[in-house]
Amino acid sequence: MNDHPEVPVAPVQAFEPPYYVAVFTAVRTQEQDGYRETDARMEELVKAIPGFLGMDHAQTPGGLGITVGYFRDADALTQWSADTEHRAAQRRGRAEWYESYTLHVAKVERSSGFTRA
Repeated sequence: MNDHPEVPVAPVQAFEPPYYVAVFTAVRTQEQDGYRETDARMEELVKAIPGFLGMDHAQTPGGLGITVGYFRDADALTQWSADTEHRAAQRRGRAEWYESYTLHVAKVERSSGFTRA
C-alpha cells in the first residue's frame, strides 16, 4: 500500500547539521476511514511550517509504516507537535487508525548522501 504515490522514489537530501528528525513508526488497524484525507491534510500543514525540511515514507509488505520528518530546529518541531489539527489527528489515530506506534525524536549531528550520476 502506498499512501504517497506522488512522492518520487528518492530519499530527502542530506542537510547541514544540526537539524532534527521525528521518526514515526506505526502498524495500522483495518479501520482506515478518513485516514488518507487526514494524512494529506497533515502533509499540507507540516509543509507550511517554517523550518520544515521534508519527509520520507516507507511501508513494508507486512504493514509497518515509517515516516521521517526533518526539521531545521527544535522550534519548527515544537510548532508541528503543538498544531491543533495535528493534535486532533493524533487522537483520532490512537482511537481508530493505529494498532501501535512509536515516535523517536533526535538531533542530527552528522548527515551525508549519495546519488548515482
